[in-house]
Amino acid sequence: MNTKDNKDTFIELLQSTGREGVNYVIEDLAKLGFFDAPASAGHHLNTAGGLVQHSLNVYKCAMMLRDQMDILSPGIKSECPDDSVIIASLLHDVCKSDIYKRTTRQRKNALGTWEPSEGYKCSYKDFPIGHGEKSVIMLLCSGLDMTDAEMIAIRWHMGAWEIPFQSIETQKNQDAAYEQYSLCTLIHAADLLAARLMEKSANDAEDF
Repeated sequence: MNTKDNKDTFIELLQSTGREGVNYVIEDLAKLGFFDAPASAGHHLNTAGGLVQHSLNVYKCAMMLRDQMDILSPGIKSECPDDSVIIASLLHDVCKSDIYKRTTRQRKNALGTWEPSEGYKCSYKDFPIGHGEKSVIMLLCSGLDMTDAEMIAIRWHMGAWEIPFQSIETQKNQDAAYEQYSLCTLIHAADLLAARLMEKSANDAEDF
């Protein structure tokens, strides 16, 4: 994983949208530590720069899925234009920019012996307002001009993982989001494929 190349690609893609406020977003993400953050504390891409790599993986999956689905269901491409796919896929997890803190934890080595291992822990105290909704709020606060579809796709990118203990109203909102916006389904599917297939490691399998 080349973190510098990933960062350059991420920034170039965002700037290619020509969207108002995009440079403010890039500046704010740099201040928050987004470009050095892992994608998770203990599973997929849990290493410095992993969050940018994950975001790029979601973008690649989303573009591939969109183009292939347009063959089966013509019109998907026009519903999910390039700039919207870039915005929603690259920025869906900006909520993670400030939650990971370095720590040392005990982990079994190949011989089954416990030993210290460098890693990350999560802290949500800086802005405890949720996951997808936090990303949307952060982007709006940075001044990014977003469409309804982009905001909704980012808000609901976690799919059913966000609703088990929530109200019927939350479930109905999510159902309506997926029903009305193809981009919402596209980003959720791409996020799942990136995390579960592209980024799965041997350690992930051992943890189950």
